[in-house]
Amino acid sequence: MQTTGALALVAALAASGAAIAGDKPTIVLVHGAFSESSSWNGVIAELGRDGYHAIAAANPLRGVASDAASVASVVRAIPGEVVLVGHSYGGPVITEAANGQDNIKALVYVAGFAPDTGESSLTLSAQFPGSTLGEALTPVALPDGGTDLYIRPEKFHAQFAADVPAGTASLMAATQRPVTEAALTEPSGIPAWKSIPSYVIYGSEDRNIPAAVMAFMAERMQARKAVVIDGASHALMVSHAGEVAALIEEAASDVTHTATTAAEMKLHRIAGRSK
Repeated sequence: MQTTGALALVAALAASGAAIAGDKPTIVLVHGAFSESSSWNGVIAELGRDGYHAIAAANPLRGVASDAASVASVVRAIPGEVVLVGHSYGGPVITEAANGQDNIKALVYVAGFAPDTGESSLTLSAQFPGSTLGEALTPVALPDGGTDLYIRPEKFHAQFAADVPAGTASLMAATQRPVTEAALTEPSGIPAWKSIPSYVIYGSEDRNIPAAVMAFMAERMQARKAVVIDGASHALMVSHAGEVAALIEEAASDVTHTATTAAEMKLHRIAGRSK
């Protein structure tokens, strides 16, 4: 009876493992400062063609901790595994949002900051020379005494999206969402990239986050894979949607393979005990 019961359990686990292998993680995409959710449209289209379900989560751009809490609430509502992707300031947001979320199996930084404890977007951007963002910003005072930051429209194309067609860049400039100055200076908490497999992609001609800063962060986190797109700007999710989607899919594939392997190992252990 025990052997029969064990074999039945093995069969059930086998069926479960097959279901797991056939399922793909949900991709949650988090935009950064000076952009909005539609900046992921090209990436979402690429992922959809390959059978992935993707969600572009709204990032309030008010502060790292509060923005992370907002994204974490989206993740908690998703059944199954998640690959969390962050662009630019979205990097610190996913770094904090992933803490305590067991269904987040991989992090992908798309020209995104990957801060350690106590670091901010501002301190990281100054780690190496090359960023010209400060010269392109214009401040807007808020009623509560804080400050919103925008990229000046006439500077947006060259600063943020130099490899994007001028017409598209003009629309991006007009629809950009501001980030608070406080969000860019807020220190980060525990870095989830120390415990979750992480991937990095960035452009060699990024004028917001210098390529040297991205390389430093990728090496420090011991990224599973780091991809550099020659000539790409900060807006590579728009100009190089295919390459960005390909890295996200690689991270998702690694997640699926790991889950399947773990299920298979469990099957072998149970089958061995049933003999």
